[in-house]
This record gives sequence, structure tokens and C-alpha cells, in this order.
Amino acid sequence: MMKITSKELVIISLFIAIGVILTRFASLRIPVGGIEGIRIGIGPLAIILAGILFGPFYGSLTGVMVDVIGYILSPIGPYMPHFTLTSALYGLIPGIMSFQIISHSHEFKNLPKLLIWGTVSMTQILVGFILTPIFLHLIFDIPWKLLIIPRLISTPIQVLLFGFILQLLYKAPPFSSLFFSTHQSR
Repeated sequence: MMKITSKELVIISLFIAIGVILTRFASLRIPVGGIEGIRIGIGPLAIILAGILFGPFYGSLTGVMVDVIGYILSPIGPYMPHFTLTSALYGLIPGIMSFQIISHSHEFKNLPKLLIWGTVSMTQILVGFILTPIFLHLIFDIPWKLLIIPRLISTPIQVLLFGFILQLLYKAPPFSSLFFSTHQSR
């Protein structure tokens, strides 16, 4: 675990608040088999961003807090720690990938594109397309066909949406300065 400044703690707290709002209150929820089978929205974006900017520990902590606080504020059925794990992975994977990409990069010119599109794609495929349906199938016995077919459509859309939003944020001076300052201090 790395030392964190007060400014970084405030930013992480904002990501948690934004993640809770976007995930629990600004997402389209589609029931499958009587439970929330598919959630379409940009809630994981705040968690992914925390992972990219602050690393795997704070990214996964952001994911855990988004899920737990979101559940407390807006419970949907019983608490399932499986989905806290998936939320944590939305921060852990980009955190690991961003620090690996940056530490092995000698050419900084195309790094932001590689970082943004690589982390978003990998996270959405591993967590949104593979792990979440596995948990839904194992826990609620939802048929694979009901889980996979909608994700074949939603996963590429979310990758494109998340990627474009992150690219727009990266181009904004406050975001790009935050990106460089957090990675140079680590």
C-alpha cells in the first residue's frame, strides 16, 4: 500500500460517491429470472478510473466501497459478496494493468490510448462478460443463454462508451495533470 495524500483521498472519496450514484441510481436494470440479471450504465467507470489513477489497492477499495455503500443505500435482494468481489475487480484489474503498462513503457506518446482502451477492454471482458454471468448462473441458476446473449451486445457498447469517456476526461487539463502526478509519485 502506498502513502496517499489528503487530495488523493478526497478524489477517491468522490469516485466512491460518483460510483454509488451511477451504479445504483443512474443505471438501467434488466431483470432476468426474477432478479437483476443485467445492469447497463457507467457506474464501473468511476471504479476503473480510481484503479488507473491510484493503483490496484485503492482501485479495489473504491470498488468494494461502491458496492457496500450502494447496497446499504439501495439494497436489491440479499447481500451477495460475489458482487462485491466483481466491483473490487473493476478497480484492481485497471490498477494492475496501468502500473504494469507504465512501468514497462519507454515510449509515452501512445501510452494514454493503450492504457485507456486496454484496461477498459480487459476489465469489461473479464468482469462484465465472464465473471458476473458465472456468478449469476451459479447463485441463481439463470440459463447461460439469458446471460450471455445480452452481454454480447452490451459489452462492446460499454467498452466503447467507457473508452470514449475516459479519453475525453484524459484530454481535460485537470484530469491529465492528475494522471501524471499520481503516476509519477508512485
